[in-house]
Amino acid sequence: MTTNCLNCNAELNGRFCANCGQNSETHKINFHYLWHDIQHGLLHIDKGILFTTKELFTRPGYSIREFLQGKRVNHFKPISLVIILAGIYSLLSHYFELNLFSNYYEFKGSGQSFIQIKEAVGKMTEWFSRHYSIVSLIQIPIFSVGTYICFKKAKYNYIEHLVINSFIAGQKLILHILTFPIYYWLRNSTFSRPIDQIIDIIGYLLACWTIYQLFNEFNKFQRFWRTLFSLLIPFAIFILTSLIITMILIKEIT
Repeated sequence: MTTNCLNCNAELNGRFCANCGQNSETHKINFHYLWHDIQHGLLHIDKGILFTTKELFTRPGYSIREFLQGKRVNHFKPISLVIILAGIYSLLSHYFELNLFSNYYEFKGSGQSFIQIKEAVGKMTEWFSRHYSIVSLIQIPIFSVGTYICFKKAKYNYIEHLVINSFIAGQKLILHILTFPIYYWLRNSTFSRPIDQIIDIIGYLLACWTIYQLFNEFNKFQRFWRTLFSLLIPFAIFILTSLIITMILIKEIT
């Protein structure tokens, strides 16, 4: 029996409206409706994140290529994935008062200028830690420059490279969230910095594996050096940016 959509009044010939997409089975808004809505929403998020997590750690390059080619229904949206995971990471850092960015900078020296520079960098890394969603999103276009330049012959546009690197950023965030208990347990020990560096290396190795697997239209040698340079380019940008920021801080203080 054909009925009309309660949302746009178009004729219904199935479970969903062909015009606006609303479900034809609308129920009375009561406690059952509210519970079903909450349950459905949470399960949808959980299933999407769990599926994407599994894919990113078992067949990352293949699954990203399938996503680009249109196989997307089971995946969590890449930008949303980064925002949610970065938010979780920021909350963990804030709640447990753990500034993981502090391990990226090491200063040696003495004097009033040294103390002021160290305090300024400490405030900067604290801001990074509290606003990791913003930091993660800023990093994606920079890493996308590297993969776009090195794999231009793959004929993916820059927006598609943003998607690729969003998944890779999500992969790295999942790794850091899963290893957060290790960070917290060793936060005051001499192993804090080495463990942080080891986990970062694992993150970059996973990114290399993902990129190498994704661009399989190139031969093995080309994939190897292109993957290497696709990560070295953004790494050089980050170093240059850090040097500029440090020089500005020193100039301001002195």
